[in-house]
Amino acid sequence: MSQRIGVVRFPGTNCEFDTIDAIRALDGEAEVLWHGQSDLKNVDAIVIPGGFAHGDYLRCGAIAKFSPVMDSITSFAEDGGPVLGICNGFQVLTEVGLLPGALQKNAGMKFLCSMQQIEFASTSNVLGQQASVGDRLMIPINHFEGNYVCAPEVLTEMEAENRIVFRYTDNPNGSLADIAGICNQAGNVVGMMPHPERATSRLLGSTDGIGLLRSLLAA
Repeated sequence: MSQRIGVVRFPGTNCEFDTIDAIRALDGEAEVLWHGQSDLKNVDAIVIPGGFAHGDYLRCGAIAKFSPVMDSITSFAEDGGPVLGICNGFQVLTEVGLLPGALQKNAGMKFLCSMQQIEFASTSNVLGQQASVGDRLMIPINHFEGNYVCAPEVLTEMEAENRIVFRYTDNPNGSLADIAGICNQAGNVVGMMPHPERATSRLLGSTDGIGLLRSLLAA
């Protein structure tokens, strides 16, 4: 039986179709979840994709966190449901408090769109089931506010608990400790700035996103 993945759509989301196509290519089922509704439609996992939720007014994800769907996703995550936030989705997860820290403007104040190498720092999460620590992946980034920051004590805690999922090998945006992705304590909620749904075909420049999405489907 195929796993059903809910893909959240806010006004301004623009990566939902890429995500849906990638999930379906891996024999998963994809269900769009409109931000204004609280029904998660009995999905097995959730992806909050990239884009510009509510135009990124105030700051990225600051309005999206008040959407009815986020209350349901918070309960889903607290019950152990797998949740992946990609780029703008990562920003939303920090705003709603499912992940610590924040994403601020890139070092150099430039929008970045490029292929980047990231390295697994921990596999104790829903994206690491088919990986080993040290594995390197080529995954594209596409963001202006991807510079991850958090308090020193939060960084110390995350490192001690193996909650840093990915690090950039050549930090493009100034993120603290080269962080490209993190998870919650249980490992069922992951946020990452790179776009695995855009690394599923050689025509796109990389297939390294396939293993990450397969792990989410298996979770």
